[in-house]
Amino acid sequence: MLQLARYQHYAVQFAADEREATGKEPANEWPWMEANIPLFDSSDKQFEEMYYFRWYAWQKHLVETPHGFVITEWLPKPEEPDGFYGALPDAAPFHLGEARWLRNPLIAEDYARMWSEPDAGPRKYSFAWAESVRSLTLATGDTKLGTTLLPALIENYKAWEASNLDPAVGMFWQIDTRDAMEKSIGGDGYRTPLNTYMAADARAIATFARAAGEMAISDEYAANADNLERLIETKLWNPKGQFYEDLSPAAGSGIRAQKKFKDPGTMLKFSGVRELIGYIPWEYYAPTPSHDLAWKQLFDPGGFAGRYGPTTAERRSPRFRFASDDQCTWNGPSWPYATTQTLLALANLLNGPAQPYIEKQQYYQLFANYVLSQHIKLPSGRVIDWIDEDLDADTDEWIAKDVLIAKHKQVGRGNYYNHSGFADPLITGLIGLRPRADEKLVLDPLLPADAWSYFALDGLPYHGHMLAIVYDETGKHYDRGRGLTVFVDGRKIANRATLGPLEAELPR
Repeated sequence: MLQLARYQHYAVQFAADEREATGKEPANEWPWMEANIPLFDSSDKQFEEMYYFRWYAWQKHLVETPHGFVITEWLPKPEEPDGFYGALPDAAPFHLGEARWLRNPLIAEDYARMWSEPDAGPRKYSFAWAESVRSLTLATGDTKLGTTLLPALIENYKAWEASNLDPAVGMFWQIDTRDAMEKSIGGDGYRTPLNTYMAADARAIATFARAAGEMAISDEYAANADNLERLIETKLWNPKGQFYEDLSPAAGSGIRAQKKFKDPGTMLKFSGVRELIGYIPWEYYAPTPSHDLAWKQLFDPGGFAGRYGPTTAERRSPRFRFASDDQCTWNGPSWPYATTQTLLALANLLNGPAQPYIEKQQYYQLFANYVLSQHIKLPSGRVIDWIDEDLDADTDEWIAKDVLIAKHKQVGRGNYYNHSGFADPLITGLIGLRPRADEKLVLDPLLPADAWSYFALDGLPYHGHMLAIVYDETGKHYDRGRGLTVFVDGRKIANRATLGPLEAELPR
């Protein structure tokens, strides 16, 4: 439906920008983009341009190796002795989330399998590996990858239990740096990220075990998931702050340095600060409905509000942006990593039962701020699309980049940093394709009805089919009919006259 030639100019411009920004001659990324990515068209050209820029940047991290396709966080490091080009697990869920929408299915499948390699290091950082594989299978419609990897996923879960589970509390302990969130205000302890990831992994393992006919294993891990979710809801929810918070040992207990608790008992206390990681439970399961009021903090001026993205800690905290000699801090800067998690979590909330705290308009604002943040001003004064590490939510300055240049004369570390997602939350949230295990196609666009007059997503692989999702307010832009329309393998299967929820059965 959309013509490839209409979007090639983006890649040409990005290459010119890269040449000026880095002083290096860029590779021609368009042939790969042309062969692999779904095309996206929108009346909002800022969103459209950022969509193609993020794929341009993402492709730079894709490497074909003896392990198959590998996706890196930093620009690939072929000198790394392990042969994984510097791949790290912390952003792997985003890598797989993006890759599941590519036309070449081997990219995501190889990368998902790669983490089972002996030296891949899936526990270098907290990583919901099993759940990431399950999310991939929801897009492909085939659980075979999950059932094949089941022994490795179980082994990985048990290894996390051996190293980080405190049997006395029933929860996982983690230091903030290993959650990929160093120098946080909440610090080390029973943290929301790892515990939520492990609950999600247990649920995914239960799903794959059931598909493989291993009912005893399925029941065991479903019980693990239920228990962890219950503990998150009861132990990590601070009723005073009305937010999920880190649970840590009291000062002077002598336990913090052990990195693993034995029997802390009454010495545990809440961190006393709201951090953006408190929204992670919504990314992976449906929390207690009464806890939805936590979302009032997202755009609160004393909470996480920021023109260029949400802050990672609430502004009202006396330790907000505390002084640190580390360029990577999670004490208040905005991180694209955390913004991606929040977009995914909020999409799940808005796709659930109605609540009075936050609406589609705020979701769109969050996404628009995210688009606005991904730029940099060159010495020439030109502003170009850019993705890096952490940024100032008020000024849009890339913090780590500026610190590294000023203090260490280190240039280029965060260039095209692949530590977040963009296409996946756009597809599953803004446009609203909700991946499912069955053959029902469900759309629930979170785009407000008056935001865009048209959009189209064309050539999107899903359950063995190729989709085109089209919205045309008047019907005159694409000449494919008025309203929201879904085409499967070129055939129109569903339509509604306005932008809103739409369901249909995929053809057999």
